[in-house]
Amino acid sequence: MRSFSLLLLTWPVALAAQQPSDTIRAGRFDNGKMWTFEYPPDRYFSQTYGFSADSAWFTRARLAALRIPGCSASFVSPHGLVVTNHHCSREGIVAVSKTGETLLDSGFVAHSLADERRMPDFFADQLLGVQDITEEILPSVDRATSDTARARVRREASTAAAARLKTTYASPGDSIWVQVVSLYNGGRYSGYVFRRFTDIRLVAAPELQMGFFGGDPDNFTYPRYALDFSLIRIYGADGKPYETQNWFTWGKDGVQPGDAVFVIGNPGSTSRLKAMSQLEYERAVSVPAQVWFLDSRLAALRAFYGAHQATGDSLDMRNWMFGVSNSLKSSQGRLGALLDPGILARRRDAERQIAESLTAHRELKDRYGRLFERMADVQRRKATFAAPYRAFAFFPSGFAGSALARRAINAAQIAGATADSAAVFSRRAGSIGDLPRELEQRLLALELGDIVRAYGASHPLAKVALGGQSTPEAAAAVLLQSSALADSARAAQALSAGLSTDDPALKLASALLPALQAFDRDFGAVGTEERELASDLGRARFAVYGKNVPPDGTFSPRIADGVVQGYAYNGTLAPPFTTFYGMYDRFRANGPGSEWDLPYRWRTPPVGLDLGTPLDFVSTADTYGGNSGSPVVTKDLRIVGLNFDRNIDALVRDYIYLPERGRNVMVDVRSIQAALASVYGARRIVTELTTGQLGERDDRD
Repeated sequence: MRSFSLLLLTWPVALAAQQPSDTIRAGRFDNGKMWTFEYPPDRYFSQTYGFSADSAWFTRARLAALRIPGCSASFVSPHGLVVTNHHCSREGIVAVSKTGETLLDSGFVAHSLADERRMPDFFADQLLGVQDITEEILPSVDRATSDTARARVRREASTAAAARLKTTYASPGDSIWVQVVSLYNGGRYSGYVFRRFTDIRLVAAPELQMGFFGGDPDNFTYPRYALDFSLIRIYGADGKPYETQNWFTWGKDGVQPGDAVFVIGNPGSTSRLKAMSQLEYERAVSVPAQVWFLDSRLAALRAFYGAHQATGDSLDMRNWMFGVSNSLKSSQGRLGALLDPGILARRRDAERQIAESLTAHRELKDRYGRLFERMADVQRRKATFAAPYRAFAFFPSGFAGSALARRAINAAQIAGATADSAAVFSRRAGSIGDLPRELEQRLLALELGDIVRAYGASHPLAKVALGGQSTPEAAAAVLLQSSALADSARAAQALSAGLSTDDPALKLASALLPALQAFDRDFGAVGTEERELASDLGRARFAVYGKNVPPDGTFSPRIADGVVQGYAYNGTLAPPFTTFYGMYDRFRANGPGSEWDLPYRWRTPPVGLDLGTPLDFVSTADTYGGNSGSPVVTKDLRIVGLNFDRNIDALVRDYIYLPERGRNVMVDVRSIQAALASVYGARRIVTELTTGQLGERDDRD
């Protein structure tokens, strides 16, 4: 892990060092291509790709695309059939498994409509309409006299606008909800009107080993050979398949290198419009702290799992470790971007250009001229919180933290709280489950060590954390040995009876709590000021560039363009497409039990499966977290792939879009069709995908 971290953090610097930073200029699309549907890039699409990207085209694209929990999806038949990634349906696959079934490992195919299984607590949102509501919000915000008042007025105006839109769009029987989305960091606002579907049923999913072929080692890499897809179906209020007039036709002929593609989905939060001073703060303080936290916790999880695999499997630690590893790789990519002088030079030049544009217009200069200076001042004040940030930004953590620390902090807040709040804190503390003692001690020692590392061993808070012991490991062992909060049963009993004030974990948490609360309060106040300045910067940017520069990702519906294209890497060329041949090569090279293992029915190539069928492919489209499951379509809105990952070079996309480096990775629909037809015997599904005709059941031989 440490060697991988070092490699990942040094490669961008080596690439950028070839050109002096003072000669580097910002590129036209450095801020990306996450275009919104309320500001559609119709002229740009039409001129660049040679087709008529009119309002009807964007409407059909918008209505055929869907947002599901954490991911994206799309209609692929007029009968409510929806396609997304396997990993986007994973929890639902587990939830519909019956006693004795292991659908996650064995896969699932509904051979009839009656076999399709409803996925509990799953939903899909369709964007019915979107409206710019900026003028309903910002004039009221501008009249407010403080940052706190501005935040309150913004909430009130957003609620009123959402209510108006819901009344406008609601129809009897529709489940309509409105989301007010802040674009350009609060420089513009849009009201997104969604229809929510809640009767979602599982139709087909391959085995986990196929959907996650290559496992964590292949995450954020290419070439890839994953069959990361699943099929679900939306049902209407009448209990029948939902009928829609907007779906993507199945692109069974695929695409070729150089073809234009469009990715429609919901990219998560990015940071491409931040000021340089904000990036410098993140480079110095916040992102290194995030990398340290994730790297150290992942090492602890892996060490425990390596020694106690059976226990780890019962805790589903593989999935836990993958989540931490995925976040770590993403954070390492962000840090790599912040350490790349070429990227920073492009960002600095972009800031210079907008500053010059503001200066050239008197009205804009008077209103926005000092924003970058004021933002830099805020970052200097944020930097004074570097030590408490490193100590407390991730403490206590439910993501990869100790149970004892979370129980103790909640218990410490009971004293002096109102009766209602005290009951909440007590209930939270008592509801936290146990971890294996060895893992708990590893994670608790890391939490105590973070405080010592942040402040230095001689600081009073560090001494409190050590509790008279010489190391965090020893301090953690003593706490777990002596505190009633060390396990859930004793904690529940102690909290019910009244926890002793002499409990060592409670004493530790009570001593740390004032510093933790002061950090939350004071750092939060600076963060509020930063958000208001970011909103003004967003307004300034929109005043200069308008909709020609897309906003940062916000997990709201977007459409991104690109072309199918391989790239140079490691002294060779990454091909635009991979095939089933490559998948079998990986299996034979690594063997059963590896991350490149194959399910039993796949180990011998199935009869009728053409191994030359394209399996995965890459393009230059601008994607990010949240784009998993996004439909990849052609100019005539045929679906040809499903986005499921990025390559390592695209990890810089939090800060900048560089199509010459990064690629998004997609499952080719030709491989999905081949697998359904030749391996899973899903004839009725293949027929529906390719013809749009709904079949009641498979016609078995």
